[in-house]
Amino acid sequence: MKKFARHPRMVRLGSALFSLYLRIVYLTQRWTIEGLDHARSVWADRSNGALLLLWHQDIPMAAKTWRPREEAQAMRVLISRSTDGEFITQVMDDFGYEAIRGSRRRENSVGDKGGAAALRDLVKWVRDGGAAAITPDGPKGPPRIMGEGPATAARLSGAPVLMAGMACKPCFRIRSWDRTVFPLPFGKAAIVYHPVLYASRGDDIAVLTKDWTDKLNAMTARAEALVA
Repeated sequence: MKKFARHPRMVRLGSALFSLYLRIVYLTQRWTIEGLDHARSVWADRSNGALLLLWHQDIPMAAKTWRPREEAQAMRVLISRSTDGEFITQVMDDFGYEAIRGSRRRENSVGDKGGAAALRDLVKWVRDGGAAAITPDGPKGPPRIMGEGPATAARLSGAPVLMAGMACKPCFRIRSWDRTVFPLPFGKAAIVYHPVLYASRGDDIAVLTKDWTDKLNAMTARAEALVA
């Protein structure tokens, strides 16, 4: 059964149905957005690339955090090469976002060849004026704790970093390592953007990673309060 569920045709069917479900959810939710001016300042400067950070648990709502390419930089998403990653890749593609495929291990730790190659591709894309979304605790956690990949990418690219905390209610949590948020229709949802951040060449990556972890958790807590 597990092998059948992971057949490419079944993955394509499942991702198409899930994309349709998410569109219905997005249309029926009542959205509250804070810090939108921070995001707009990034989208308006389309001559420069950008990085978007959000927690892995919020992937089902991630498509709402960015504008279409007619209004913002073209977006690509850093996704692992696992079977689950292929499912997410196809869902993101349905929403117009291409993938940068990482490794089966934690690409955000930049500690393996696959992750390092994905980081190089991501930095080149951003330097060329594209945007890249990273779930900094993915693909295997620990949840809501960043690896050093995002800060490294920010320092190498010089791009602005936009963080988005998200929440919705009602929802249920999938029994996964990150307890993925599965949004339900006709509820409340919130996005909270943090003021734009940068990483300079003189910054300590470990210190920056800890600071950004705290900031993104604070944005998530604020979003949760907005839908409570």
